[in-house]
Amino acid sequence: PASKFPLLLFLCLCMWVRLCPSEILICIVIQMCVFELQWEEVSIMDEKNIPIRTYQVCNVLEPNQNNWLRTDWIPRSGAQRVYVEVKFTLRDCNSLPGVTGTCKETFNLYYHESNDDRESYIKDSSFIKVDTVAADESFTQVDVGDRIMKLNTEVRDVKVTTRKGFYLAFQDVGACIALVSVRVFYKTCPLTVRNLATFPDTVTGADTSSLVEVRGSCVNQSEEKEEPKMYCGADGEWLVPIGGCHCNPGYEEKSGACKACAVGFYKAKVSDAGCSKCPPHSHSVREGATVCTCHSGYFRAETDPASMACTQPPSAPQQLISAVNETSVVLEWSPPHRLGGRTDTSYSLDCLICETGSQSQTLCLPCGPDVLISPGWSGLKTTRVVVSELRAHTHYTFIIHAHNGVSQASGAGAGQSASVTVTTNQAAPSPVTSIQASDVTRHSLLLSWQQPDRPNGVILEYEVKFYEKDQRERSYRIMRTLSRSADVTGLNALTEYVFHVRARTAAGYGEFSAPFEFSTNSDPFPLIGEGVNSALLLLSVSGVGILLLISTAVFIISRRRSKYSKTKQDSEEEKHLNPGVKIYVDPFTYEDPDQAIHEFAKEIDVSNIHIERVIGMGEFGEVCSGRLRVQGKREIYVAIKSLKAGYSDKQRRDFLSEASIMGQFDHPNIIRLEGVVTRSHLCSITTCLCVHIVHLLCLYFKLSLPLQKHDGQFTVIQLVGMLRGIASGMKYLSDMSYVHRDLAARNILVNSNLVCKVSDFGLSRVLEDDPEAAYTTRIPIRWTAPEAITYRKFTSASDVWSYGIVMWEVVSYGERPYWDMNNQDVIKAIEEGYRLPAPMDCPMVLHQLMLDCWERDRAERPTFSQILNMLDKLIRNPGTLRRTGGDRPTPTMLESGVEWSVCEWLQAIGMERYRDTLAAAGYTTLDSLLSLTHQ
Repeated sequence: PASKFPLLLFLCLCMWVRLCPSEILICIVIQMCVFELQWEEVSIMDEKNIPIRTYQVCNVLEPNQNNWLRTDWIPRSGAQRVYVEVKFTLRDCNSLPGVTGTCKETFNLYYHESNDDRESYIKDSSFIKVDTVAADESFTQVDVGDRIMKLNTEVRDVKVTTRKGFYLAFQDVGACIALVSVRVFYKTCPLTVRNLATFPDTVTGADTSSLVEVRGSCVNQSEEKEEPKMYCGADGEWLVPIGGCHCNPGYEEKSGACKACAVGFYKAKVSDAGCSKCPPHSHSVREGATVCTCHSGYFRAETDPASMACTQPPSAPQQLISAVNETSVVLEWSPPHRLGGRTDTSYSLDCLICETGSQSQTLCLPCGPDVLISPGWSGLKTTRVVVSELRAHTHYTFIIHAHNGVSQASGAGAGQSASVTVTTNQAAPSPVTSIQASDVTRHSLLLSWQQPDRPNGVILEYEVKFYEKDQRERSYRIMRTLSRSADVTGLNALTEYVFHVRARTAAGYGEFSAPFEFSTNSDPFPLIGEGVNSALLLLSVSGVGILLLISTAVFIISRRRSKYSKTKQDSEEEKHLNPGVKIYVDPFTYEDPDQAIHEFAKEIDVSNIHIERVIGMGEFGEVCSGRLRVQGKREIYVAIKSLKAGYSDKQRRDFLSEASIMGQFDHPNIIRLEGVVTRSHLCSITTCLCVHIVHLLCLYFKLSLPLQKHDGQFTVIQLVGMLRGIASGMKYLSDMSYVHRDLAARNILVNSNLVCKVSDFGLSRVLEDDPEAAYTTRIPIRWTAPEAITYRKFTSASDVWSYGIVMWEVVSYGERPYWDMNNQDVIKAIEEGYRLPAPMDCPMVLHQLMLDCWERDRAERPTFSQILNMLDKLIRNPGTLRRTGGDRPTPTMLESGVEWSVCEWLQAIGMERYRDTLAAAGYTTLDSLLSLTHQ
């Protein structure tokens, strides 16, 4: 009942007084609750004779004491753990006679959480015990009489996190005790500034070991360098500072704040340590300057850093001199006397043609584009130029301008300049540019031409040089004429001639013209020109018609006798239609293999070859290593394949045909044929061919050997680089319409620099020679496309299938495709849709490219050109090679329906935002990306 409660007494009245930086005091009100005997409010004197109020209880004679003293409701105010400091005195039970068994020297501390202070009565069972409190020191009656107060101070912590406030209670169980004061507080990490970031007052965590993460905010005039964070410890101390801020341009750190740079100082970038003094020839007139203003007459270029001194444009070049040589002028000068404090001085040149007008006025116009200046018109770092292709006897003015980085900023865009005027001398004429032929007969023709563009004086005569085209200037004739035409006689009928013409002035001959080719005809009378007799013309036409009929008959007969296949005819036609594209010619279309070998391969003098040792056995005989000495070049190491003794005609034909095939190729990723030896005996070998497989002493090996030897030691970029070299060589073969048919790692040669070369062109005729080859072991089943195995359809698309197997061999470091499966199992597995899995650590984009090469429909496979483009893109963006088969696509990558490797590619090039656009347009595979255009 309320009558049982005494008046509320304040134990302390403080109104949230701060005691120390990490503690906040909570004012509490204590009221007594009495069950049997009760606590009493007693006034006593402390050691300084100052009266204080205490709560006391000393019922030690009665057993089973249960005396409670409870505080009023205390608001938690955000605290998660509060601390209770109790100061009290305790009577020693030994100093009290006759209380054995009933006297105690401890009391209990309890708490009870609640959301409001309306609970006027709380059962003792609702309280939670905090601890039993014992005294370190107790007093006796004598002590009190001597006024010696033995005060005990005990602190206990309580975790309060579930309600808005709480009550504290003290239970006496039979002690003689007096509560002097109770202080309730919680701890905070105080407001602080660390690394230019402000961290607010922060209440500590609920547990004694907890750390509260706090994000700081940058102080004024600063920006975040790295997210500033600290942790508030349970004892109210800040721990583990991370990140921070740095002052904005124009401000520097001082005493934990960003202060503006003083006048005469600046700070250009946030990364600068502090304000710096203005560089020479500049100043700042206000605080917080980010750059210093140049003094009058001084300038700073746009690319100059703020720390660079302001500079000036250069003065004019000095000591400009000229030297005239006919129609050429050499100009030289010295650098400017004043460079303006810079080192980026450059020069430019203006050329003017100056003529005196009718009223004795000099008129200067810019030189034409035909005037040549070496090394150039502008941006010159040298102080010497050569001007050529000038007119003879002409006045020229040359102006040399000096520039540096601030010439434009200063308004002196043309720069300071120096000039010189010269007059060119007499010079030889320029070449004749056009020659025409007329009145062409069997043994003569009439040449005519125009005067040179720059005669450079009076032309005295012309000189005509001509020779038969087949002679190539080894035997030529000269004739001279005063006019711009010449009647050339004494020529051979039906012969093509090359003509050159040059002009001569008093200064000498000019250069010969470019070659012009004209042919004589078979008729003694001219077919072109005026005054031709009509009867003769009719006779000539009739003769030409008869010749055409005869030629046609001869062609038909030769056509029937020709042993050339349609392959060669088609290739010749393609060459005619595409003159810039070289097409492969099958040497088996030649009836005589010697004719093919001499057309496509160079004959080597046996004296230029030095054989050193035998290095292996080939299909046709021994393979030797040696050196080849070519006149005018340094000696190179080569391999020499030989045709063994006792060869058959077919073996000799196949041997020479392989050389004829290789002789048509010239590409850095195709094995190079240096030549053949067919006209002498070498090491008792009837015929040898010399294959260049070694360059600059870097020996080549079969690709499968170094892959197996250095398993796992190459980087992905190195592997892709090797694949790119193979693809480049195969693109070259494909462009020539050549099908390799045996592309495998064993037929790829590689050197120590990982340069790969495609080799071994011996299988190109296997299937034509052997109708049953599809079912024999001669065909490389594991590397061959299904249509080539079943229908013998070998195309560039089947080479692409084989290239996919080579990719798998390279990435797996020479592992055998399909492992220990036999050929029939391989064919069956492929027919059922099985494809080789990705090797260990294989980038997914590479395995996807392999799968594209292994499409059943050969029209769906990429071309070698597309493969080469794809590999180039991977090399330029190596980030796309990081994801391997062990990774999995994220939901973000898959939500648009785009294949995840495409998403990875977009992410690597910073264009992931176009994922949905590409998906909507149908670009969902790596292969489809190859068709992307700039638009």
